[in-house]
Amino acid sequence: MKGTMNRVFSEQAPTYYEAERKAKEKYGEPLTILMHETVKIPGGFLNLFSQEGVKITGIIPTLNRGIRSQISSPLGKATIQKDLTRGVGIPTVLPTVQVPTAQKNASENLYQENSLFAEEKEKILALAGVGKDTALKEVLTEVKALKEKIENQGYASSQEEHPTLNRIDDLLILNDFPVSYRKTMLARMRKEISIDGLNNFFAVQDKVLEWIGESIKIYETETFKLRPRIMILVGPTGVGKTTTLAKLAANFGINEKGRHKRRIVLVTIDAYRIGAKEQLEKYSEWMEFPFFPVVDYDELKKIIAMNSEGTDLFLIDTIGKNPRDMVQLGEMKQLLDACGRLAEIHLAVAATTKSSDFIEILQQFESFNYKSVIVTKIDETVRTGNVIGALSEKAKPVSYITDGQTVPTDIRKASIVQFLINLEGFKVNRIKLEEMFPDKGQEQMQQWR
Repeated sequence: MKGTMNRVFSEQAPTYYEAERKAKEKYGEPLTILMHETVKIPGGFLNLFSQEGVKITGIIPTLNRGIRSQISSPLGKATIQKDLTRGVGIPTVLPTVQVPTAQKNASENLYQENSLFAEEKEKILALAGVGKDTALKEVLTEVKALKEKIENQGYASSQEEHPTLNRIDDLLILNDFPVSYRKTMLARMRKEISIDGLNNFFAVQDKVLEWIGESIKIYETETFKLRPRIMILVGPTGVGKTTTLAKLAANFGINEKGRHKRRIVLVTIDAYRIGAKEQLEKYSEWMEFPFFPVVDYDELKKIIAMNSEGTDLFLIDTIGKNPRDMVQLGEMKQLLDACGRLAEIHLAVAATTKSSDFIEILQQFESFNYKSVIVTKIDETVRTGNVIGALSEKAKPVSYITDGQTVPTDIRKASIVQFLINLEGFKVNRIKLEEMFPDKGQEQMQQWR
């Protein structure tokens, strides 16, 4: 048996650096960290509460001097033999034992798949040789999982990342950016920033903030050149479409003195859902705007035709739909065709939606040809990487952000700076960012054009 062999290890802690420190304390150095991932770490009373942490996985290329000295002494051999009995799995020098053919063949077949794990073979055979089936299964499972992760995530096994790349990736993970977005950002850092440049972490994170800002598209709000203007809000159930519609009506139609500056007509096709009609009707009474519930294509077309004269804006609320129900979405789209080809459709999605679902919603509502995304409930989350990543992947612009239930104040025009200053862990130079990405959303909402 060789004097050196690789050992697989994993360690988890609240942060990447704590996990790395714990691993080095346990296993010594050198360590080769192959990957890290976000995990839930149990904690609190009876482990009922958990917090997000980081799990690192890698290999220990060589035995350290302490283990070598243990192997060289009879007492050390006995100690290591005892550790193996407990399933610790420390590689050691053991008496020659006939390895069971089935176990040996299984081990050999596994390692023929990828040369990266060839040196792990001796460790597995040693464990199999002394009849430690449990330890053998654990190592086989761990190595196989490691192999799959490396292949799936596209990491090079021999590549050791620069600490700055790891720190930036940790920040992206902390803010719930999707894997594809993180990979793109890391690849760009490797390509465009030199090794010397990577040594300046704060300069790198400023550049990453700039790149994130460049990936956010802001919708240029339509003016009232054509009248009546028709805006339709679509989206899944429970994202706050009705409240958002009322906020838009108040800001477009009422000035800072509480007087009407435009004639707004409110329409809902969600007439059957309990409370939906009543909620919008109360808002319309409070703002003194006309309100009409409709149930089909003909009725919607008639309401628009009869009220177009003198109306500046129709705001149309829709039924919350399951984005996976293509039949329902198709039926609603046919109904909304009554609004005509010039109608603007805007998709409302909650900021609390997880990244994969956010992307799916953007995709499933694609047939509506929506002009922008309205991000609602941004006050209910502290992480917006899921929003930025999904909008970037689908190249969709964002028009408005809502951050509460109060009408009309808890809404603002979307801005790049607003997203960037909400990112956790980044040191933000707001003045510099505002120069780079002028924040048009700072104007008073009552002064919307």
